Amino acid sequence: MAKEDKITLDAEVTEALPDAMFKVRLQNDQVIIAYVSGKMRKFFIRILPGDRVTVEMSPYDMTKGRIIYRY
Repeated sequence: MAKEDKITLDAEVTEALPDAMFKVRLQNDQVIIAYVSGKMRKFFIRILPGDRVTVEMSPYDMTKGRIIYRY
């Protein structure tokens, strides 16, 4: 697999954790921990529980992800 192979899924934020980490529920009811991407931190995009987001995950570790977009 190449470095660019990422899995992109839609999710809903269920809980805010310290250090800009969030528990998110994927469409298949799996709960993972996700952090905010660098561009979202740079432009101060706020994420609250209940928001719909897009999560990018690596195929090697399916328990962690990165939030790349907030709807």
